[in-house]
Amino acid sequence: MTDDIRIESVTKLAHNWGRFDDYQVNHVRRDGTRQTVRREVYDHGSAAAVLLYAPGPGTVILTRQFRLPPHLNGDPAWLIEAPAGLLDGEPPAVAARREAIEETGYEPRHLLFLFDAYMSPGAVTEKCACYLAEYTPGETVGQGGGLASEGEDIEVFELQFEAALGMIGSGEITDAKTILMLQALALRLAQV
Repeated sequence: MTDDIRIESVTKLAHNWGRFDDYQVNHVRRDGTRQTVRREVYDHGSAAAVLLYAPGPGTVILTRQFRLPPHLNGDPAWLIEAPAGLLDGEPPAVAARREAIEETGYEPRHLLFLFDAYMSPGAVTEKCACYLAEYTPGETVGQGGGLASEGEDIEVFELQFEAALGMIGSGEITDAKTILMLQALALRLAQV
């Protein structure tokens, strides 16, 4: 494969919270021929997420907040997730720490980078840096709940790690980054 990709045109569709553009792109196919395709791409920046875990009691901190796209797709609008947010010009680890405090009130300790993941690479540019960090149950440094100025209304809850894993299979947790981080923690714990 070659990186010989030519952007032939970009048409602005909407530039509000993010950028939504229509691209006409010419690229080399696997057989060596060229093709031109049109793709609509949404860009609102990249993000960072952190799974807060307390090893002693074996608990995690998760959040629940309103998400319009799942609702529009016929699913529950209040999604269970690990704290996450846009980088806003910060390095991913700094953004992960900030978002954990804003959303949960807990300050992450021993922040460990797990992986970068594209959440929907067919149409969205967002790349999410995912971290694992420890927290101490009951020791908050802030109120949590998100920023009202950003329209956030976030419920924070603590549950056993095994219960959180079970919520993937039951369909209660459908957020990709949260599923990936819970699975990554399960793999790490299995190696101990």
